[in-house]
Amino acid sequence: METGYGPLNGIRVADFTHVMAGPSCTMMLADMGADVVKIERVPFEADDARNASDPYWINGVSATYMIVNRNKRSLPLDLKSPEGAAIAKRLAESADVLVENYRPGVLDRLGLGYEDLKKTNPGIVYAAVSGFGRSGPYGHRGGYDLMAQGMAGILSVTGEGPGRPPVKPGVPLSDITAGILLAMGICAALRHKEKTGEGQMVDTSLFEAAIVQTYWHSAMSFATGATPVPLGSGHPLSAPYQAIRTKDGHVTISAGGWMWTKLCEMVGPELEHDPRFDTNEKRLENVKELEEELGNRMSARTTEAWLADFEAAGMTAGPLNTIPQMHADPQAIAREMVVTQQHPEAGEVKVLGLPVKFSQTPGGPRKPASTYGENTRAILGELGYSDGEIDGFVAKGVTATGR
Repeated sequence: METGYGPLNGIRVADFTHVMAGPSCTMMLADMGADVVKIERVPFEADDARNASDPYWINGVSATYMIVNRNKRSLPLDLKSPEGAAIAKRLAESADVLVENYRPGVLDRLGLGYEDLKKTNPGIVYAAVSGFGRSGPYGHRGGYDLMAQGMAGILSVTGEGPGRPPVKPGVPLSDITAGILLAMGICAALRHKEKTGEGQMVDTSLFEAAIVQTYWHSAMSFATGATPVPLGSGHPLSAPYQAIRTKDGHVTISAGGWMWTKLCEMVGPELEHDPRFDTNEKRLENVKELEEELGNRMSARTTEAWLADFEAAGMTAGPLNTIPQMHADPQAIAREMVVTQQHPEAGEVKVLGLPVKFSQTPGGPRKPASTYGENTRAILGELGYSDGEIDGFVAKGVTATGR
């Protein structure tokens, strides 16, 4: 059994996940030191996690696969074969945690559901993420990030303004959030297991992950009965709190309270007592006019020049980075959020780091994503299979030791 150096050192995770939400969860567990054994499909060509319609390749290796599967070990299995299902069950019986994101019922039919596994491994933490969860009228449905965001109301408050077409955030918000929530739930369940010896089922969904992103807007709706609407880059309770154009781009600013006075001193003293803007309430009512007035003044100078002045004045502001600009940001680099790894097939690759820092048990990317079947023999050996048995499994197509 391979262990890492983070706070989950010594925890074994059987990873039956694919695409984004589940792999994001198990990546975080691996980054925190867990030994994550990732089950992959046989044959290699059938594995959608590695190669299904992925247009982003680095020397023939999927970039999207590598970025959420580092620190894991690869075990290809044909789960539809009796031998493959038996191997998977032996792995699950040796694991502290099993994580899966199949449609509800799929692993149950293979004898790998929670009710079956807890009979032989009562301490297992069985964690599942799906479109809508394991209960309720939608529990049987599949679902994707787009559906979850639409049903949770996120698309109704994202975009340029009322009456405009719906706009999806450019990131898979509910997928990643669901992965984080599931990892949090697993850690809490492991704490309970440590105290009592009891395992349990941990269940979350993309729908719930999207709903928790609406705390602010839900509070407004609960309080007033009103329906929140899109505000562009603005804020429902404070103005200016948005992106303002500059000579060469945009700068994001938050200027409430004393910072409104300071902003006016810097961009136009007459704005402070303009009857359209002299209170926060009026600025919210006239936010489009405010944005235009600020943009007319701030477009005379570059983003870099404005940011230097804002920082000197103690104001909160930031650039509107592209993704590559974020990768090069000195703060992102200093916090080890962009990490370079050497992959045996892809060569030098970059991945994103662990966003939680531990003073005593540091975690993060230790090794790149495994090549397909790279760890098959080691894992099966740990599970008690002989070299001859492993050779037989490979010959029958139950598992694989490479492409």
